[in-house]
This record gives sequence, structure tokens and C-alpha cells, in this order.
Amino acid sequence: MTDRAATQVSVEEKGDAVIIDNDVVDALAGELLGPCDKSAPPAAWGSTVREYLAGAPRLDQWQTPLLTLDRGRLDTNRDLMAEWTAAAGVALAPHGKTTMAPQLWREQLVAGSWGITLATAWQAQLARSFGLGRIMLANTLADPVGLAWAAAESARDAGFELYCWADGVATVELMDKILRDTAAGPRVRVLVELGGPHGRTGARTRREAHAVAAAIGASERLSLAGVAGYEGALAHDRSAEGVAAVRGYLGELASLHSELVAAGAYSGPAVVTAGGSAYPELVVGELAGLADPRGVRGVPTTVVLRSGAYLVHDDGFYAGISPLTAPAEEPGLRSAMHGWARVVSRPEPELALLDGGKRDFPFDEGLPVAQQVIGGTLPPNAMVTALNDQHTFLRLPGADSDDLPVGSIVRLGLSHPCTAFDKWRRIPVIDSADAPHPRVVDLIRTYF
Repeated sequence: MTDRAATQVSVEEKGDAVIIDNDVVDALAGELLGPCDKSAPPAAWGSTVREYLAGAPRLDQWQTPLLTLDRGRLDTNRDLMAEWTAAAGVALAPHGKTTMAPQLWREQLVAGSWGITLATAWQAQLARSFGLGRIMLANTLADPVGLAWAAAESARDAGFELYCWADGVATVELMDKILRDTAAGPRVRVLVELGGPHGRTGARTRREAHAVAAAIGASERLSLAGVAGYEGALAHDRSAEGVAAVRGYLGELASLHSELVAAGAYSGPAVVTAGGSAYPELVVGELAGLADPRGVRGVPTTVVLRSGAYLVHDDGFYAGISPLTAPAEEPGLRSAMHGWARVVSRPEPELALLDGGKRDFPFDEGLPVAQQVIGGTLPPNAMVTALNDQHTFLRLPGADSDDLPVGSIVRLGLSHPCTAFDKWRRIPVIDSADAPHPRVVDLIRTYF
């Protein structure tokens, strides 16, 4: 790591200083475009990103298939969540693995985010290479190489904050054993992860979670820093049963923290954190009351929401489950990502084949949805029924073959940003997906 004292930007929010290195992020504009950038026009190869954008490029100069981001919608989504969490009295640490895009992380930090959440040691290391100063690692750090790096980086930079999770006594003992083989340094901050029946990771009962907390407290290399969990593993819809399961789980998480406070388990400030892309209002409703920045109950507590999908949102799963989706909430979250694919075959009267597929667009939380057409007419009953690696099957009941000719371009609504970004190394940002002739105003670099 290099000394970034002269280049870091400090973003003040609720008394906390969040750091990212502006120079390293800005340097991305100096990268050269080339054939490794999927669907970028060959005319742009050899130019830097900065040079290319200076030419006021248009979207129609790009090849298909293509994924784009909408600048206006990104801005609206970002600001809406920043204002909503601030009004609720909770902090926001967006899950950075959704985009793996430091340019977008910086926008979220400048808007007031407390930190960035990540999922693996490598992701945290990548984030540190961009100077990120506070990371919530929403996972157990049991990898010896990753844990040794975390300890060394914390010792190297006293201002760096990294939080990781543990959900079992054996896990804590393993972490302690690994750290005993590293040089002495500050304690690694660990949150007790509480799970739920048939969920993902996490201690299954509060009793088990208390044992984990006690093991952390007994370690000379670890520090109990709070409680954590993920409610999204317990429900996948807005049914009464799903909402009740989420509420019940979040109540257990709140009770665990209160019990640890009462037992004097914390030796310093604590963090209480849950997910929140699908059920943010439930997280706020059950946990926001624990926020206690002054520590009048003995332990200064920060409640952290880890929503990851809100910035990009979607036209599928999150659009159907988030209470912040437009038009139910105004201005509301709106999908900032779209797929663009060209009709390359009309082998049957009621079938069009597009040149984008599983290698290009997400499909794990619902298939793409045809929204509009450039160079043709979208039949009212058009429906995507399947994706191959490089083709989309667009069924056109009752359509005329002239409605959607070969060469026309279909704009697709997509579901699940987490599995959209990982298919693209560089994503064009356009001024508006609804504009007649969208302009490319930025290029977002991803790291997967």
C-alpha cells in the first residue's frame, strides 16, 4: 500500500470520516479502451476513457449486445436512499459486491454512506487499493491469507476500520489460532452473526450467539464489535408469512444486541447491521431504535443498513418487492440498468432471436422483459421465454414479420443487478435510456 495522505478525500457524515482515494478513482479515466471492453466501438480502441468521452459519443455507436446505466436514475436512486436512511436515523453501508465499481462506491460515499460492505477478503483488498477506509465484510474471515492481511493492514493504518463476522465458537477459535501466527497488532473487529431457521449462515439461536460473543471476548486478538445478520435469506416475497418471518428474525437480532449490552459484553462502540434491499422498512422499524450515538445506555451503537441493489434497482425482483419502488414511493427507485439486443433472426412468424443471452444479461431472478424497439414495433404480447448463452428467444404471438425486422434493436428491462454487472468489464452510462438518441456520458469500470 502507498501513502495516500495527500490524495484521500474525507467525507464527513454524522461525525465519521469515510475515506476513498480520489486520485486512484480518477485514474480510471486514463485507462485505454480496447477489444477487451465488450461491445465498445472499434473506433474507440486506443483512446483513453477521458479522450473518448470528450468526443460526446452516442449510444448508437456501440455494438450489441449491451448493458447500460441511466445517469438520471442513478442519481435519483442514490439521493433517495441517502435521504431516507438519514431521516430514519440509520447509517448506510451499501453492498459493494453488487457493482464492484469504485466509481459508484465513491458516489455513494459522497452522498453520506457510512462505509462500503463487501463479501470476500479479495473484494476488501481491492477496495483498499482504492483507499477505502471503512469496510463491512459481511462474511466470516476464516481464510488464513485474508485474515492475516486484515490484521496487517489494520496494524499498518490505525485509521482503517474493517468489520467481519463469526457465527460459531469453532470459527472464533480458528480465527484466533490464525492470528496467533501473525505479528501483534490491533484486535480484529468481529460481529456475532445471528441466523434463522432454514436460512443461510448465522448462529441459529440467541444462546448459541451468546457463546460466540463470549469466545470473541476471551480472545486476545479479536474484539466484539456488534451483531449482524441477513433477513433476506428468510423470505422471498411480501406474503404475510414472509413479512412475519423477517420481523421475527429482526426482533431476535435486536434482543441479542440488548442482551449483550446488559451483560457488559462490549468494551467499546457497537454496530447492529442487517441487509435491507428487499425489506428496508422492516429493518428500520425493528432496529432503528437501537441507534445510540452518544452511548447513554452504556454502548454507543450505530445501526447500519447494507442495501446493495437500490442504486441500480431493477425491472424485476426488486421492483416487485421493495417498498421504495416508484410509483408507490415518489420519486421512488427506478431501474437504472437496461439491456440492448439486436434482432438477428426471424426463423418463425412469431419468434425473434436477439443477439444477447446468458453471457450478457441476468436471468437468475427472472428473464428480461422487452420494453421498446428501435427500428421496429414491439407487439403488445411480446415475451422473452428463454435465454441461451448468446441468444434471447422473444416470442411474438400474432405478430407480423414486418413488426420486428432483422436489425431492429430491443431495449430490455432486467432483473437483479448483482448478476448483471459481473458480465461486463466496462459499462456505458447514458444521459437517459428514454432519450431518442442517448449520449454516453461516462464509463463505469467493474472488478469481478
